[in-house]
Amino acid sequence: MRQNSHRQMSESFLTAAFLSMSGGLQDAYTYICRGEVFANAQTGNIVLLSQNLVERNWSLVLHYLVPLVFFAMGIVAAEGIRQKYKNVQKIHWRQLVLLMEMILLLLVGFLPAKMNLLANAMVSFACAMQVQTFRKVNGYAFASTMCIGNIRSGMESLCLYGKTKDREKLYKAGHYIGIIVMFAVGAAVGGHLIRICNVRTIWISCGLLLVGFLLMFVKEELEEHPEIREEEQAIRENIHNIKEEAKEVEETIRKDLKR
Repeated sequence: MRQNSHRQMSESFLTAAFLSMSGGLQDAYTYICRGEVFANAQTGNIVLLSQNLVERNWSLVLHYLVPLVFFAMGIVAAEGIRQKYKNVQKIHWRQLVLLMEMILLLLVGFLPAKMNLLANAMVSFACAMQVQTFRKVNGYAFASTMCIGNIRSGMESLCLYGKTKDREKLYKAGHYIGIIVMFAVGAAVGGHLIRICNVRTIWISCGLLLVGFLLMFVKEELEEHPEIREEEQAIRENIHNIKEEAKEVEETIRKDLKR
């Protein structure tokens, strides 16, 4: 059964697609335009940080350390927003995160090349907030700012489909493949527009996030109301029990007819 009941718009594939495009653009932006730093793929920054640390290239150590630290701080900030504003009714706490992310990226577009260290720190902070906040698409765990986990989950689902022919697994794999494609599209668009817009290319990412922000005004059931899921589960259990009872009655009737 597809897990599409009582989902928020923040978990829809459409919202995830725009967020993934934005994530791909951000990574291309910081790497191509801001000194070959990864905004999202902090594993790459750790590798380069370690290499320069061994070689005692202290300026480059700082170049990769700062985005890494700010990425960690962004996760803390997003979690703080969730805990403080999760019960606010007028606007969803995830929209607050997107709003803060858009403001940060808007400011980044004004920073000149000589301020790349600050720009990378701000983009990494924003990316971390996004990856911490948006972690599901139609009930499936995913990441909107990096691909390695999505590739693993997508290929695993394809393998399971090949073995079981369960269409749910194919449906799941399709989600991950779609998200990866949208990330790649965002990176390609960003890489191309950097030639034209230079440091202001990051504003395109703001536009993509704005679409996601507006989409979330499409109200659906909130995951913060666990009683809804409990009621749904109770209904499913009742339906299951009714089916089992119906099977028992049917079996009894068959036995009586054979006598």
